[in-house]
Amino acid sequence: MLPALEELKGYSTKLENQKMENKRINGNDLIALGYKENHTLGVALKINSKRHGFTRADMLARFKSVLEDPTKYIEDAVFGILAHAILGQEAVDRSLIALNETPADYVTYGASEIETGAKVQMNIAMKLPVAVAGALMPDAHQGYGLPIGGVLATNNAVIPYGVGVDIGCRMALSIFDLPASFLESNLSTLKDIIMRNTKFGAGNGYLRHERVDHEVMDSKLFAEHNLLSSLKDKAWTQLGSSGGGNHFVEFGIVEFEEKDEALNIESGSYLGLLTHSGSRGFGATIAAHYTKLAKSLCKLPYQAENLAYLDLNTHEGQEYWLAMSLAGDYASACHEVIHDKIEAALGATLLAKVENHHNFAWKETWNGQDVVVHRKGATPAAEGVMGIIPGSMATPGFLVRGKGALNSIQSASHGAGRLMSRTQAVKTLSSNDLNNMLKDQGVMLIGAGMDEAPMAYKDIHTVMASQKDLVDIVAKFSPKIVRMADDGSRED
Repeated sequence: MLPALEELKGYSTKLENQKMENKRINGNDLIALGYKENHTLGVALKINSKRHGFTRADMLARFKSVLEDPTKYIEDAVFGILAHAILGQEAVDRSLIALNETPADYVTYGASEIETGAKVQMNIAMKLPVAVAGALMPDAHQGYGLPIGGVLATNNAVIPYGVGVDIGCRMALSIFDLPASFLESNLSTLKDIIMRNTKFGAGNGYLRHERVDHEVMDSKLFAEHNLLSSLKDKAWTQLGSSGGGNHFVEFGIVEFEEKDEALNIESGSYLGLLTHSGSRGFGATIAAHYTKLAKSLCKLPYQAENLAYLDLNTHEGQEYWLAMSLAGDYASACHEVIHDKIEAALGATLLAKVENHHNFAWKETWNGQDVVVHRKGATPAAEGVMGIIPGSMATPGFLVRGKGALNSIQSASHGAGRLMSRTQAVKTLSSNDLNNMLKDQGVMLIGAGMDEAPMAYKDIHTVMASQKDLVDIVAKFSPKIVRMADDGSRED
């Protein structure tokens, strides 16, 4: 029996060894050897895909040996290409801008509700040599480069991905002299007004004979700046439209518990128009162009490469700043066109209009120092400054007034913030649950997909509680007729 047992154990060991030998070497195996997530990792994996007659153990041993001394393998028929890649990468690494390994601390609001990925991104952003101060808002979630909900103050430098792709994305709220009861008794009329005066979704804009004249299109930058000149026709076509994703136009009820002296609005409930959108394809093209340019000029380690920045003392930095500023003005003009059209269709008197933007960079003074403040998905909240923080299609938003908190770099959240990705929302959320929620809240939804369902967002009340030191609530906005893009998150 004993020899048979030994034979069985030997056979089992042989099977395990064979199983291990057949297991493909992957990126994690190479990272464990010391490879970094850069070009050399891809070269090594490409070599591994053929094996070249080596066993798995032999391949791992050679990968380790090449990494330790690539000069020995320069002429090797199999590993020579990897040796050259490693030596080339080492040369690149020596030319990279070093990160600050002892960065300044930053304040996180609502930390328990923020995913790890957003915190990791903020940690990396704080290591930039130009970083001065940072803050993470309670609606924060992972993005590209700077997290959504990230605020970063820098020294004379602007980060295109710190501003974001949708440059100048903003909120605008018009409050009319019509009571809440007007909305309840005129749902069909108000729906028709929204449908006739808005356009949504990728590629959607206005035909030449439908275009609206606006002074923003007269900017001399369209004539002086080659990139902007090439985008003028597209920008004009999309002026006054809202795009896709989480952008919306909605009628709702604005409730003031007490009179607001600054706005000169008495306590009560009013009809409100709330819009959320940005600079459309115009801003997105500017963002892509200058992000690519920044990466070519500002060589950062791979984990920080999406935070490539432009020095404002350079031609490129000044050029981006002018383009960004025009994109912000263009986004504001889009809201102005929408609100003017709907105000005219309503025939109502405008009591007040409040507008604020996020996805932008400002030149400000923080703690006595001149800085460039990037608010990527964050609302300006200097003392006395008005802002709008929306919830979702079926949860309230809030009209707020900033307190000028130093720790938040005079900022607040720009909304509730995503709780789950768009893909996860589409795969896991129920349309029946969404419809029941909309019915319970008395919301008429036009367009949108499951990726924008309220359940995909954080609880707005928890988010507001986390930033009570940053803003005062002036009024509550409850959406009732919500228009969003029919094609979900697509944008051009």
